[in-house]
Amino acid sequence: MSLRNLVAACGMVFLFAAGCGEKQQMLSITTGGTGGVYYPLGGALANVLSKKMPGFQVTSEVTGGSVDNLKLVGNDQADMGFAMVDAAFDALNGRDRFDGNPLPIRALAVLYPNRMHAVTVQQTGIRELKDLSGKRVSVGSPGSATEVMATRILEAYGIDQSVERERLSAVESVNALKDGKIQAFFFAAGIPTAAATDLAATPGLTIQLLDHADAVPKMNAKFGPLYAPGIIPKETYPGMVADAKNVDVWNVMFASASMPDELVREVLAIMYDNLDALESVHKDASQIRIENQALRISPIPYHPAAIEFYRERGVTAEHAS
Repeated sequence: MSLRNLVAACGMVFLFAAGCGEKQQMLSITTGGTGGVYYPLGGALANVLSKKMPGFQVTSEVTGGSVDNLKLVGNDQADMGFAMVDAAFDALNGRDRFDGNPLPIRALAVLYPNRMHAVTVQQTGIRELKDLSGKRVSVGSPGSATEVMATRILEAYGIDQSVERERLSAVESVNALKDGKIQAFFFAAGIPTAAATDLAATPGLTIQLLDHADAVPKMNAKFGPLYAPGIIPKETYPGMVADAKNVDVWNVMFASASMPDELVREVLAIMYDNLDALESVHKDASQIRIENQALRISPIPYHPAAIEFYRERGVTAEHAS
């Protein structure tokens, strides 16, 4: 149950009480699969918030990823979550996976860039993205923004109809690739991501990341300025022999538009004052900076209380328009 439902059930009009009777209030953070970055970051944030917010028990939830997170929060089944900005933009406008059902979501913080991994191993003989035509490829788990983004990349290359698709998580994809059940997989995450690291460390296999940054112009022409060309350095995973030219997309932490103002300010204050706790679980958290909010990266509007919070800390938070 989300915090807002609990508050309604208890008939409360104040935020930081101990809940119904002696029970703690529950606050949920939707994350992703265990092989990505959202999950450890969400766990670290939940741990910090639980320690710093008396009367609250904060939990991180394993999900399929961005699409699931947006639906859960937008339908009042969770309190906040992480998402890639392309999926968040779709949710706000009720398009693609959210067709006809726009969700009342608001940005809390722009976090760090996700880097799309197009992964195979040298033993498959696949050397270029277009070589995936006719191959069995995992495009990400159901409910993930990886699946949305992978589909758009394949479409930009004109091979979206010729790929035999599987819908697997990052961990499942690695296992399937090791077993020869698929020939490649996509996964959008920070770097390094645990699943790709596991694959790179597998004896007898040599990881191969496929360049696909030249898909960016076609993707942005169709879906808006959501993507940027990026680099996954060759030092990221053992066995890489060159930098991989990939598509980047930023991540946001978001909540429902109805999240109480005081709760928004409290969550953000604790997060920014304890970034070291997030950095201890994944180095991508070092890219979470309050200054990111002034870059006009988020395609969804900020929660009004978040705008106020950033203003008090000397930053003007504006969404991309």
